[in-house]
Amino acid sequence: MNQLIMKEIFAFKGQNEIEFHKKFGTKEACLQYLADRKWKNGFTCPSCGCTEEYFTSEPFHKRCKKCLHHASPMANTLFHKLKFGIEKAFLIIFKMSATTKSISAEQLAKTIGVNRKTALAFQHKVRLAMQSSEQYPMEGEVEVDEAFIGGQEESENRGRGAESKTQIVLAVEKTGLFGIKRVYARVIENGSTSELMTIFEKHISKTAKVLTDKWRGYLPIMNSYNIMQEKSQPKENFQTMHQCIQQLKSWIRGIHHHVSPEYLQAYLNEFCYRINRSIHKESIFDNLLNRMALASPCYLNNLKKNYWK
Repeated sequence: MNQLIMKEIFAFKGQNEIEFHKKFGTKEACLQYLADRKWKNGFTCPSCGCTEEYFTSEPFHKRCKKCLHHASPMANTLFHKLKFGIEKAFLIIFKMSATTKSISAEQLAKTIGVNRKTALAFQHKVRLAMQSSEQYPMEGEVEVDEAFIGGQEESENRGRGAESKTQIVLAVEKTGLFGIKRVYARVIENGSTSELMTIFEKHISKTAKVLTDKWRGYLPIMNSYNIMQEKSQPKENFQTMHQCIQQLKSWIRGIHHHVSPEYLQAYLNEFCYRINRSIHKESIFDNLLNRMALASPCYLNNLKKNYWK
C-alpha cells in the first residue's frame, strides 16, 4: 500500500502567524505539505494513469514506473508554474484565509517582495479555490435581495438602475434573530427572473423558506420555490440582509478600495468563503490549501472565464 495512504496527514490548525512561519519557513516544508494533500489517496500518473511510482532524487516528487512521467507537487494544481517561491504562496493563502479581513494586493506586494500584478494574479487563483462546491444548498430561513457595488456611494441615483455600479444578488441563510449562518452572492446583469434564478438553482434548497422584497422578478420563481414577499422597509425588515450588504461594501472599500466589475465575482467568492467558514477558523488554511492542491491549473487569461460560470 502507498505510504502516503498509510501515514496520518498532519493538518496545520490555528491563526497564529508565528506558528505558521515555524511550520512553513522552508521550501521543503511547503512541498511536503502540498504533496501530502495532492497524493493523499495515492499517486496516479496524470499522463498514463499508472499508480506505481519511483521515488526521485528531488524531494516530494514522483516518477511514473510505466511512462517515466515526472510529477512535482505543484504541477497540475493552482500552484502550476508558480512564478515565485512556494513559501510566499503559502503566506498569501494564510493571510487571505486565517487573518481577520484578508489583505490587499498592494500590501501583499510590499510584505512578501513581489510586484503588485504578480500578487494579484495569485490572489485570484486563491479566490478561484474559494468558489462554492454548490453541493450544500441553504435550508431554513433565507433572505434574498439585490445590491449595487462600486461607483460613488453618494450618488443620487441609488438602487435599481444605478449607473457605474455592478448589480449582484445575495442569499443569506439566517441563524437566530439576526445571525448569519451562510451567504452566497453572484454578479448579475440585471434584475430579470432568469438572472435571479441562478442563485436559487445553485445555492437554495426548494424546502427553504425564502423572503424577498416585492420586486416582480421573483414572481415566476414562486412556482418552484417557497417564497414570501414583503415590502422592504429600512430598519424594520431584511435587517440580516442589510447587515451583510454593508459588511461586504465596507470590506471592499476598507481592504481593496476598488474592484473591477469583471473580477467582482472573485471578491464575492472570497467574502462568502470567509463568512461561511468563520466557525472553522482553526482549519481554514488547511481547507483552502487542500482545495488548491486538488484543483486544475488556471492561467491568468482564463481567470475571468472561470469566475463567470
